[in-house]
Amino acid sequence: MNIAAWEHPLIERAIAALSSPVPAFRADASYATLASAQAYCEAITRQASRTFHLAASLLPAAKRRAVHALYAFCRVTDDLIDRPGDPADIDLRFEHWRARAASPAPAAGDPVLMAWADAQTRFGIPIGLSVQLIEGVARDRAGAHYETFEHLTTYCYGVASTVGLMAMQIIGFDSPDALPHAIKLGVALQMTNILRDVGEDWRAGRVYLPRQELREYGLDVETLNTAVGSSAWRDFMRFQIARTRALYAESGRGLAYLTRDGRTAVAAASGLYSAILERIEANEFDVFGLRASVSAADKLRRLPGLWWRAQRL
Repeated sequence: MNIAAWEHPLIERAIAALSSPVPAFRADASYATLASAQAYCEAITRQASRTFHLAASLLPAAKRRAVHALYAFCRVTDDLIDRPGDPADIDLRFEHWRARAASPAPAAGDPVLMAWADAQTRFGIPIGLSVQLIEGVARDRAGAHYETFEHLTTYCYGVASTVGLMAMQIIGFDSPDALPHAIKLGVALQMTNILRDVGEDWRAGRVYLPRQELREYGLDVETLNTAVGSSAWRDFMRFQIARTRALYAESGRGLAYLTRDGRTAVAAASGLYSAILERIEANEFDVFGLRASVSAADKLRRLPGLWWRAQRL
């Protein structure tokens, strides 16, 4: 397996998190209350991410409920940072959420944390991974300035690879060799988000794209919106998409290490999300005026091939 230089510190962080204790949360509530909390998380997943919800539907029931809880936990954490308002109020709400997430006994009135606490305990998800996720999301409070791709991958690890590692614990795996592949998939997924949302992020005062690489193509952060359509922008985006596709391909080799009943779900999440890159290309790299998305019909059309790919392993 080829390990790039930027991957080594991320693997070290993952190993440290995986070595942390598994929480033994006490969900002081009835089974009916827990089931209600899990249903609430499923509703969040279905509303916020049709792709993630579709991929999760391919898992057995217990794993599916845990993945819904994981998604809901990530969604609420991320939304706290993106919510408009006074920065001091946002910081206060975020720190309050961080403290509640670390509580050994989630309240019955906090369905996301209750369902997530149950999932962590049930599937042995080390607490260090959720801590790294929260820390990664918190980085957005300081803005988005990444000089190199290596610096950007540190952010991608915090907000996405940690999610992949937690999902890997839920799905199950039979070798530590799965770890680098989960990290790469997280980086690929987050890079897809970044490339799709360049315009939206730019208007919000955030540019996640590596500044060094922008300069190499003669592009400037301040005038990105006017660069769309230029040959420099198209070349820059082709480079970014090619690298992201390579990460998807490399991460796909890790499917063989996953338990059989979870491979199709991961293959679906990867394959359906990577299709966004095709839509960016079809839109002629206009990520300011158009939002790249994959239709429900297109997702369903792709599923049989993704299922077959997972089964061949």
